[in-house]
Order: sequence, then C-alpha cells, then structure tokens
Amino acid sequence: MARLSLNQKTTDRWSVAEAVAGCVRAGLPSIGLWREPVQAIGVPTAARLVADAGLRVSSLCRGGFLTAADPARRRRALDDNRRAVDEAAELGAACLVMVVGGLPEGSRDLAGARERMAEGIAELAPYAAGRGVRLALEPMHPIFCADRGVLSTLGQALDLAERFPAEQVGVVVDTFHVWWDPDVLGQIRRARGRVASFQVCDWITPLPPDALLSRGMMGDGHIDFPLLRRAVEQAGYAGDIEVEIFNAEVWAADPDAVVATLARRYVTHVLPD
Repeated sequence: MARLSLNQKTTDRWSVAEAVAGCVRAGLPSIGLWREPVQAIGVPTAARLVADAGLRVSSLCRGGFLTAADPARRRRALDDNRRAVDEAAELGAACLVMVVGGLPEGSRDLAGARERMAEGIAELAPYAAGRGVRLALEPMHPIFCADRGVLSTLGQALDLAERFPAEQVGVVVDTFHVWWDPDVLGQIRRARGRVASFQVCDWITPLPPDALLSRGMMGDGHIDFPLLRRAVEQAGYAGDIEVEIFNAEVWAADPDAVVATLARRYVTHVLPD
C-alpha cells in the first residue's frame, strides 16, 4: 500500500475531508485532489486537512483547456491555470494534471487547436517552475479528442513535453488512455524522467452510453496493469500509483466499500509480476 493513492473522483460523493478520512481508515498514504472540492472549503483548509492526516498529494486535477481561439477566453484560461498552479503549490501536489482541451465550439481546426495549446503550455511552464509545480500533460484516448484532449497519444505528449526541462513539464501515463497504443511501451521507455503521474483504471466493454463514465475497477476489463506498471518503473517512475475511476455504478456505491475494493484490486491486479 506504500504507493497507493485515491484519486478523489473515484469517490465522487466524498468531500475533501471525507476523502482524507477515508484514506486514513483504509491505510492509504496518498490522495489525488480535484480543484472544485478543494475550492469549496478553501485551499488552506484542504492543505491543512491533508497535512494533519499525514497524507501526500499525488496530483491536483486539473489545469488545461488551452485551445480557445477567442483572445478573451484564452486570457481567462491562462489566468485560471495560474490559479491552479498556485493551488498545487499550496497543497504540495506532486504535479498539476493538464487536460489540455478539445476543439472550440464549431471548429474543425485540429492543427490550430494543438498549436494554441502548445503556446499555452509554453506560457505557463516558467510560471509553474517559479512556484515549484510540475505540469503533467495527460494524453487522452482519441474518443475524447474533440471535446477534452487534443493530445491523443503518449508520443504526442512527449513531443511537447521535451521542449521544456523535465522538472517543469512531464506526462501522465493513465492506463485507460494509453493501453491500446501499439507503441505505448516504446513511448514509456522514451519518457524516462518525464513520467509525472501513473494512473490506473480499467477499460470495460461494452462502453456505457456516456464514454466519460466508462472507466472500470481494475480487473473488470482488458488492461494488462503489471505490464504497464513495470514499464513506468523501468522508466524511472517511483511515485504514487493513483486510482482514478469515472463510473456511475462506482459513484453510487458506498465509498468505503469502493476504497476497500480498489485496495484489494491494486494488490491482485496491479502489483503482481
């Protein structure tokens, strides 16, 4: 359990205080926080709750959404990302996860969206470095390219991250988003020193009508977790392994039972060699 982290979204009904207490009850040493529930109680209060419980913050979700074409929207997005950096710094988060954004409404200019996103990262990286925060680019499965993430492969994320020092910009290896990629092992090897976060959940079939809620508990789907875990470890990653699940049935279940299940599944499906 020494590296197991609960991403707060997995127990979506829990407040920050409830999630922190749940981690303590289950013996988890780390938590991944989301900005909205943190803002609901205030960043100083959230930071104190985590510190008093002796937990680490494996990540803060999320920054990003940097693809707006309208100059005013773009300025607002950059300002919000600077606030996210400040929040991550105050929380002592290992990284700020960047969900970079999809196509602006009505747009079909994918190349332009990717260019604006890269420009946004270039503007934010020095600010984040000054606050001691590492930006973590999250490539997302191609089904989310239009509305959430124009970085669709780990290779694309690394192409961008490698423009910056590794301590400033890294990448997220999320099993849900990368397991299908025939070049994923090669790209993880390429990511040595760049893996800022390793997140796990399963790919289940059939997919629910809302693809966003299609993440399954480890062992309920098709992903070879030990293969990917070994790969990120061989690439030098020794940080927390964060369970992040968006699933209506999981969210409706008793959160303590969910945490107990994910802890068991972590041991039986993620750790084995």
